[in-house]
Amino acid sequence: MGLLSRKVTCNNGQNSSYFLGWQEYEKNPYDDVKNPKGIIQMGLAENQLSFDILESWLAENPDAAGFKRDGQSIFRELALFQDYHGLPAFKKALVDFMAEIRGNKVTFDPNRMVLTAGATSANETLMFCLADAGDAFLLPIPYYPGFDRDLKWRTGAEIVPIQCTSSNYFQITESALEEAYQHAHKRNLRVKGVLVTNPSNPLGTTMSRAELNLLVDFISNKEIHLISDEIYSGTVFSSPGFVSIMEIVKDRKLENTGVFNRVHLVYSLSKDLGLPGFRVGAIYSNDNMVVDAATKMSSFGLVSSQTQYLLSAMLSDKKFTKNYISENQKRLKQRQRMLVSGLEEAGISCLNKSNAGLFCWVDMRHFLSSNTLEAEMKLWKRIVYDVKLNISPGSSCHCTEPGWFRVCFANMSEETLRVAMQRMKVFVESISHVRSQSNHQALNNSRRRRPLPKWVFRLPFQHDRDPEGR
Repeated sequence: MGLLSRKVTCNNGQNSSYFLGWQEYEKNPYDDVKNPKGIIQMGLAENQLSFDILESWLAENPDAAGFKRDGQSIFRELALFQDYHGLPAFKKALVDFMAEIRGNKVTFDPNRMVLTAGATSANETLMFCLADAGDAFLLPIPYYPGFDRDLKWRTGAEIVPIQCTSSNYFQITESALEEAYQHAHKRNLRVKGVLVTNPSNPLGTTMSRAELNLLVDFISNKEIHLISDEIYSGTVFSSPGFVSIMEIVKDRKLENTGVFNRVHLVYSLSKDLGLPGFRVGAIYSNDNMVVDAATKMSSFGLVSSQTQYLLSAMLSDKKFTKNYISENQKRLKQRQRMLVSGLEEAGISCLNKSNAGLFCWVDMRHFLSSNTLEAEMKLWKRIVYDVKLNISPGSSCHCTEPGWFRVCFANMSEETLRVAMQRMKVFVESISHVRSQSNHQALNNSRRRRPLPKWVFRLPFQHDRDPEGR
């Protein structure tokens, strides 16, 4: 062990139930033919609902997939070394796609964009740019479990939770922000910024204008940074619509203020376009020093030239992007409703402000044996090992209210989702049956043990009394 670095031996943020559930799934993955009793993966936020649209475009545009331009191969050109600034055509197509998702209410400058190998790399790179080891970022809870790895492991940064509760649908409040800030200072941590996901992972909700304005006011007063991770911006399928942090900055005319340079955006094509395997992420910042440093750091996680070429052609096709965005949101809405209705049939509800993402924030507090995180873990283990559904417990997202779970719905077929809902329904019925038996037994025991009042023994004994009192 002495020959290895501390980074190898320290906690890398992956020792949570979120990752444990994945491990159990990989040991026994569900397959409707080969392994129908296996574990169904509902802990993976992956969008598989619109692959047919992508595949149709590829079939209609063979030059892009075949690395050709006007029928001539450009394989050699793409195979050689590329500048880490990225292909200009791809960056232009990507910023236009981002603007289209946001209703063209904001535009983006390709020169302020840094390409990264996914949002994971983008968030870590921003941590390296904005914080030193031991500095802190404030994050509202619940938050994506992977942030404990992505933001902390290699950078040495710390995460301080902003306490949010179900009483107001887990929205950020001014008092919660201030309490988190003061808590960090009591721990002798220098707060460098706030990081939020909008739409939220794991809540599946969009942030309100009031929340976004509150965040801008807060970072302005504290003179700190704000990172808005907007990788689910194209998944918003019902009202209220999505509002980007860049729209707030524009509306408040903050372009020539210090706040403008302290607002940074993270984006990716992993969720909106359903391409996590392509590893396409981006940092967008108005701070020239951040853009310059992040661009140099991107050498450690570049996006391949072949990927950039293919996607630049795809995203430059405006007819395709318009149809894809609309149809994908429609399919997400239908699938989310299928999950919600299936859970409701089993007596389970979801956070009722859910309008985005690839998952629902599910309330199973009424199934806990006690209002504790230990009871939540006990319930989660039963769902994974007995029901054979891998879902993510709220505690893995640092939720302080036991009994909430993140359940994904877009990474499987409709038939698989039906199987999952049937399993959950049977499980809930078994719980209800056990509780009913337990309550019945307790009532009987209570009746047997309850002593008769003394006045009963003073009543006259009558053999011929009418049993119905007539």
